[in-house]
Amino acid sequence: MEFCYVYQKKEPQQVKFFLKEQGISKGLLAKIKFQGGKIFVNERVENVLYPLKTEDKIRVIVPDEGSHESLLPDDTPIAIVYEDEHLLVVNKPAGIPSIPAQYHPNGTMANRVKAYYQKQGYKDQVIHVVTRLDRDTSGLMLFARHGFAHALLDKELYKKKLHKKYQAIISGNLSTLESHDLIKLPILRDPSSIIKRQTGFNGKSAETEYWLKQHNEEFAIVDIQLHTGRTHQIRVHFSAIGFPLVGDELYSGVMTGSIQRQALHCAELEFIHPFTNEKLYFKQELPHDMKELEQMIGMR
Repeated sequence: MEFCYVYQKKEPQQVKFFLKEQGISKGLLAKIKFQGGKIFVNERVENVLYPLKTEDKIRVIVPDEGSHESLLPDDTPIAIVYEDEHLLVVNKPAGIPSIPAQYHPNGTMANRVKAYYQKQGYKDQVIHVVTRLDRDTSGLMLFARHGFAHALLDKELYKKKLHKKYQAIISGNLSTLESHDLIKLPILRDPSSIIKRQTGFNGKSAETEYWLKQHNEEFAIVDIQLHTGRTHQIRVHFSAIGFPLVGDELYSGVMTGSIQRQALHCAELEFIHPFTNEKLYFKQELPHDMKELEQMIGMR
């Protein structure tokens, strides 16, 4: 893969400093140098110390990444929402982990994407997960198609320029729930569990903003915007304020209807494309089990 730039500054600047400004890290520069990449200035091969002049044309060839041999492909089809040479957005079903772990080493979204890359014959087959979802949360997931894209998207995440919005169905005494609020409660591990989290003074800061969309006496549908990314954040926060997610047995949610998991869906994804600077926005409707739950509780 190659990336092209035109140097516009009046003062000379070494190639390495210019490329750093474009988001190319020292690690990526090392791969370019030692793993078959090239840097051209005006179609001549140059090293990173070359002093750039105004209107110089820079072409960077990044070597192919190959694949992680330890990650096994899973031929289960994936639901592609968007794809280009840099990005892949998929709709993750509930019940599927995002990445391999001790108790589910295969059968994850990463395994499925690996098989898809192989079928397409892509040269870059390393799986770069940008936004993860809990196993039983459905909705939009973002992958980077190569390491450079991943690094740039991680910067957007760090600067809070990549936005995910969720929809959840909660239960409780709805007369006490604000129509809009920002939950600010630190989160830490529950000492009695290796999985569960809880709120507590010594935890890491966590902020969850929500808007009440629909409600009756027992149930409500809320739109949610995360301002931090703690494990189980939405589930922990709503349980802590007395409105656990329906189906979330781990956090004392009401088990009702046919839904067998927390009623949580990543419905919207918005960010700036790291190479075109285009604003991208994706919206994914609720899956079947949450629609059925909506109907059962009288929200449809």
